[in-house]
Amino acid sequence: MNNGKVIFVTGATSGIGRLITELCLKNGHTVYATGRNDPSLQMLSKLGAKVFKADLTKKEDIDFVCNQIPPIDVAVMNAGIGIFQNAFDLLDEDIDTMLDVNVRAPILLTRRLAKSMIERNSGHFIFISSQAGKVATRKASVYAASKHAITGFSNGLRMELEAYNVKVTSIYPGPIDTPFLQKADPTNAYRDTIKSFLLKPEKVATTVVKCIDHPVREVNLPKILGISSKLYAVAPKLVERLGKRFFNKK
Repeated sequence: MNNGKVIFVTGATSGIGRLITELCLKNGHTVYATGRNDPSLQMLSKLGAKVFKADLTKKEDIDFVCNQIPPIDVAVMNAGIGIFQNAFDLLDEDIDTMLDVNVRAPILLTRRLAKSMIERNSGHFIFISSQAGKVATRKASVYAASKHAITGFSNGLRMELEAYNVKVTSIYPGPIDTPFLQKADPTNAYRDTIKSFLLKPEKVATTVVKCIDHPVREVNLPKILGISSKLYAVAPKLVERLGKRFFNKK
């Protein structure tokens, strides 16, 4: 079924990260997983994952993890955080956290993990981004900025690593029905607005795991959002007007 790859997953203790880890283990892969939730890490350890508690806002934790794991076949950069507020309502520390987790951590991890992939002339990075990395919305400007940054990074990285047979896949899901939304917007106003469009986390996780054996450039979930993001690039005012009821979170 597969070659028993060595997989590294960040943000593995909840949401799609946890599901990705569980599916990889079921498929016979060796999984190294990071997160901050002790009970979830213990559960994943019992399932067979090699776990490390790490705070990816701290460079020393990033170095610790990278020094503990062996050469990786596939790195799934899943850890992410969102705080849905107007930019002028956010605290400085909220902005720092989103940029540290969503941008700085995956870039620093990539720099470290890519070296062994280049030496082996083989590897694969999968970045779990967001449609916010293509289309910005109100009350998500900073979050969107962080995801736009990863879009630019993954696109450039793909070209940089092409000569070394290292693949780069970007996953662009719409809103997913996970605890992420509750943390991003404790009022649940956003969830209530888009509840009929929420993706099932199992769908996203399954798609990611399929990409491990069949690398592609990018995946939009649902597929129609790939069309809307392209339309946004050429007619942003039209898309903003049509999607106003979704963009204008209370």
